[in-house]
Amino acid sequence: MTCPRRITWRCVAAIFFFLASNTWSDESPQTLVPVPNRPAAPDFNLPDVDGEQHRLSNYRGKVVAINFWATWCPPCLREMPSMQRLWEKLKEKDFVILAIDVGEDDETVFRFTVALDTPLEFPLLLDLEGKIVAQWPVLGLPTTFIIDKQGRVAYRAVGGREWDHADFSSVISAMINE
Repeated sequence: MTCPRRITWRCVAAIFFFLASNTWSDESPQTLVPVPNRPAAPDFNLPDVDGEQHRLSNYRGKVVAINFWATWCPPCLREMPSMQRLWEKLKEKDFVILAIDVGEDDETVFRFTVALDTPLEFPLLLDLEGKIVAQWPVLGLPTTFIIDKQGRVAYRAVGGREWDHADFSSVISAMINE
């Protein structure tokens, strides 16, 4: 017997959540792990909640934080306000946050953002079928990748973070100034 695609995706999402919540390996909650050899980031083209398309390659020349998340993920909920604070701090520089919701529609994402105490101003992209998350080495939700100005994956963070923490701001600022 086969499962419908939506049920299968929910099973995969549950595994991602379990991994993000229960495995930290060498990553403590406030670290960015350098990615060896800085491989090229897989390009994508996704709509945001307003229907505007965002292609990763169009942001070449900027440092990009790509955050994979979902509305049912408690660590995702907790880190979103700090992502907004980081965005507010660095948005006038060559920095972009692209938060990619995995497997949910725009109505679900909209309801989630309305319930937050902090309005989110950075783009919230929709990976409805999970095709983009499958192209990235995502170990759990949330997983965030920091992409350098040349479009290469420089850092990874698995699990929730306080993104406006001084350590993260300094790493990202240094990358902006490279």
